[in-house]
Amino acid sequence: MPAIPTAFIQSLGWTEVVLILFLVLLLFGARRLPELARSFGKSIKEFKKATSEIEDDIRSAIEDEDEKPRIPKKSTLEKPVARSEDRVPAKKESEH
Repeated sequence: MPAIPTAFIQSLGWTEVVLILFLVLLLFGARRLPELARSFGKSIKEFKKATSEIEDDIRSAIEDEDEKPRIPKKSTLEKPVARSEDRVPAKKESEH
């Protein structure tokens, strides 16, 4: 599974985190905060589930493709075989 880029989160200091939490508390209130956290957690869970299903579909498609025996394609054009009735009789040089 690919790593999630966390450079932005790692560069946050404690003061920035406290300020963000304070702003969220002011915007949504203390009563709605647990509800928001639950819905955020559910959203993350659904997103991870969807990405996991997509990865599984891709892996199974690749495995199915690898399991199919590869049969070389026959050329649809075969070399013509000359039959005796199709041959044109050769003319002698003196018959011109």
